[in-house]
Amino acid sequence: MDVRVKFLGGAGTVTGSKYLLEIDDFKLLIDCGLFQGLKELRLQNWDDFPIAPSEIDAVVLTHAHIDHSGYLPRLVKQGFGGPVYCTSPTLDLVTILLTDSAKLQEEEAAYAAKKGYSKHADPKPLYNSEDVKMVIPMLRSSDLNEEIKINDKISLHFLYAGHILGASSVYLKLKGDHQTKSILFSGDLGRYDHPIFYDPVAPPSPDILFIESTYGNRVNNASNVEDDFADALNEARRNGGCTLIPAFAVGRTQEVLYYIKKLLDDGKIESQKVYVDSPMAIDATRLYVHHPSFHRLTDADLHKGDNFLHFKELTYCQTQESSMALNEIKSGAIIISASGMLAGGRILHHLYHRLPRENDTLLFTGFQAEGTRGRDIQEGNKEVKIFGLSVPVNCNHLKIDGLSAHADQPELLRWASSFAEKPKMAFLVHGEKESAQELSNILHEKLEWNTVIPEYLESVQLFTSI
Repeated sequence: MDVRVKFLGGAGTVTGSKYLLEIDDFKLLIDCGLFQGLKELRLQNWDDFPIAPSEIDAVVLTHAHIDHSGYLPRLVKQGFGGPVYCTSPTLDLVTILLTDSAKLQEEEAAYAAKKGYSKHADPKPLYNSEDVKMVIPMLRSSDLNEEIKINDKISLHFLYAGHILGASSVYLKLKGDHQTKSILFSGDLGRYDHPIFYDPVAPPSPDILFIESTYGNRVNNASNVEDDFADALNEARRNGGCTLIPAFAVGRTQEVLYYIKKLLDDGKIESQKVYVDSPMAIDATRLYVHHPSFHRLTDADLHKGDNFLHFKELTYCQTQESSMALNEIKSGAIIISASGMLAGGRILHHLYHRLPRENDTLLFTGFQAEGTRGRDIQEGNKEVKIFGLSVPVNCNHLKIDGLSAHADQPELLRWASSFAEKPKMAFLVHGEKESAQELSNILHEKLEWNTVIPEYLESVQLFTSI
């Protein structure tokens, strides 16, 4: 058995994760993410896939985030027809996220055509709702630690990774003619001692490891997150306007609500209205009830009358009318909306109205990738493009680091140190070049690992004649 890997995304960047394993003639794609952020990356979504999608035999998803699952409808549209393996919460979330992704693309294309700001005479979405409907029947869910036999020579199981609901690492066993080898994909690893999710599990030692490096050069101290959050919200309240929090609908929105409720209960912030303006976040929140083994929350947390998902100050905005009405609120409200990197969704309408307002505050609670509006604002840009128009950034903007859903550098090292034996080779993926390089250096120096930072479209031989 010969095994190669080709890096079709998530190499030198935190987006577009796609790793093609060629196991003899069998082609297995680990993750199928959409490129986001920099324009040059986003344009790659429109390129022909590097290999014929019809040649891919199966796909495995580590979790549901769009940068890991969002290319699936286009892959299917181009000819992929095999199964897509994932955990049961990931199946439910992928259904929600892909449906929302298609809807947003359809709406943006229609709006661009109406306003005439696209360079295309007839702008089209990358994929539409009908394309998503073709994907859903192909999803195959399984429990954690359940062996999935892909064929006689390839099997895998999912390991708990934290990060978001259903997130997993993927442990592959390859049974060759002479010996058995293993490959582990970390996926996106969550944080330790998280209030909602369990710690990432210590996996068995693999021969080959693919480890994420999103925060490979960062320390995100979560010990003071409540005080930092309270300080930011109180500063925003003193500023006299509203607080706008961009948050991923899956994971981050629920965590933000958890802390806001706790701060209200402890009297660390003044009572104020809280609005969740993301239908997708509302749908995702319901899934916590259906998948209790994937989080720390108890029945009391989820069902009692006054909990962080349902408290008196909280309002969920389901309709477009209720969303638009938020523009009229001038002060004393917290508005949580997706997407977390300001890439699309209802957050864009709020930004359009609130960025010019000096009294409003934009509060970042998560990573902003290179090339996103969020990164541009954090780096001090005085205006950003929204709906083809330049919008001035006059509002206050603050950032909290401790709420990240990604393991930081010490936590990545903690997870890596849990292996009984070091991998023969470790690939640093899903990280910008600086963070991947720093983590690579630390793993090499402290654990004596053989580390590699792959390039986009690079192909590497992993095993020969096993």
